[in-house]
Amino acid sequence: MKFTSMRVLVLMCVLPWAAWAANPALAGHWRLDLKRSAALDGWTTWDLVVALDGTRVDLRHDMQWRVTKLTATNPVDTAKPTEVKDFFRVEQRHMALYPVRGALTPVRAEWLDGGRTLRVEATPQIESSQGVFPMRIYQELRLVEGDRELVLIELHSTRSKPLVYRFTKVIGEK
Repeated sequence: MKFTSMRVLVLMCVLPWAAWAANPALAGHWRLDLKRSAALDGWTTWDLVVALDGTRVDLRHDMQWRVTKLTATNPVDTAKPTEVKDFFRVEQRHMALYPVRGALTPVRAEWLDGGRTLRVEATPQIESSQGVFPMRIYQELRLVEGDRELVLIELHSTRSKPLVYRFTKVIGEK
């Protein structure tokens, strides 16, 4: 009886952690497939670098337009809500919706589909000609079967249609 009780206790402790576990195939360097993705509104290249460290996930955006380069990282934690300073949105460049400089953005993240999908929800403060308001952003980063492709789906409270970006895993490039 003790052996069975101990086994149940161990399973109860281990299973919740398994639900938070990321699929290691998500980690790495991903390059945007421009032809199969939503328009980048001024950017010509986008590399997404995903780093996993326990429940922390860093989403680094390496953007380029001609000689202009920008790198921005959104750290998220799948175990607890966080606040991110200067949360980066890809389409912030040409929408006349500017992030409030230095503002903290509430962010929640969690694993879905057995660690194959990372869901991120953020509410940055946005400044426009009408004033400051919160923008709701919903993102899903989904590994495609075979783990060589990644789909990023974004919904914004300021847009009526989703943005869909398709990435291919970069292997062997420094």
